[in-house]
Amino acid sequence: MFPNDPNRESPSMRRSSPLLALLLLTAAPIFAQEAEAPAATVEVALPAITVSAVETRKLSDHVLASGLIAAVEEVSVVPLVEGQPIETLAVDVGDTVQAGQVLATLSTATWVLQQSQLRAALASAQSQGLEAQKTATRSAALFKQGATSAAANDQAQASAIAAQAQVDSLTAQLANVELMLDRTEIKAPVGGLILTRNAQVGAVASAAGQPMFVIVKDGALELRADVAEADIPRVTRDLAAKVQLAANVAALPGTVRLVEPGVDATTRMGRARIAIDAAPGVHPGMYAEANILVATTEGPSVPVTAIGSEDGQTTVMAVKDGVIHRTPVTTGIREGGWVEITGGLDVGAQIVTRAGSFVADGDRINPVLATN
Repeated sequence: MFPNDPNRESPSMRRSSPLLALLLLTAAPIFAQEAEAPAATVEVALPAITVSAVETRKLSDHVLASGLIAAVEEVSVVPLVEGQPIETLAVDVGDTVQAGQVLATLSTATWVLQQSQLRAALASAQSQGLEAQKTATRSAALFKQGATSAAANDQAQASAIAAQAQVDSLTAQLANVELMLDRTEIKAPVGGLILTRNAQVGAVASAAGQPMFVIVKDGALELRADVAEADIPRVTRDLAAKVQLAANVAALPGTVRLVEPGVDATTRMGRARIAIDAAPGVHPGMYAEANILVATTEGPSVPVTAIGSEDGQTTVMAVKDGVIHRTPVTTGIREGGWVEITGGLDVGAQIVTRAGSFVADGDRINPVLATN
């Protein structure tokens, strides 16, 4: 043994060899297992996004308007006899009257006096006319026999004609007085509701001032509703409407009676007249709002929250096989949080319920169907 031989084991090496061997034997299976294990696969979780199915719904298009209740037709009642005082009043505001019903009476004293005078004058004229007619008949017979001159006969015939003319004139005057007497009874020209009464007992009746009465013909009322200029083309005759008064009464059914052709130059509002049925508590001058049913349709519909826009187009985020597709669509009626789809989607297709969700065209998602 040479003291400087490099192959000679030192005492320390001899002591550590068993420990090193043990460590190597223990680590060997671990190293072998790591060498044989394949690389782990990393999975990415897809975002859960609420989606809705395009479904068939019945939607209605409405136009909102407001205005005042008014009479469909107001009829003014004025006296047909001038200068006579009012003696009696038979009706008051709020009364319902029939056509021909007496509303008030005027004094008849003047006309009764004239009637008496004319009757006496007519009786005298009729007597004179009868005598003149007899004279004319005798004269005609004598003239035929040659017993009287033509001039005398002509005069007799003229006297008879004049007497008859006098009778006719007095008869006409008497008829006029009797007509005036009849007109001292102020009668309703139409049936309906007394809206205004200006007549007062003792006042002198005259057609020059305010009407004695104003009647709502047949009690028919309407809402004169102001409609936005943009909505006027959609409002037509015979459309159904619901009229809600400010007073606490139930909504009244109505029908668009006509649409006025003009638009106010200042307010840019048009006007629709909506006929409503008379009901207790509904009076001219009341404020009311109208909900006019313009159209009803049944077709593909989506929640209004699903509608977005891109480059001036109306779009939705359609979902197919878990992939987002921005899809242009055309829309129609909107009502109650739903929008009619008139083109671009079919019933049953899935779309992102909220277009504002953080998804983009081409994204993959985990679709979660919304519950109604």
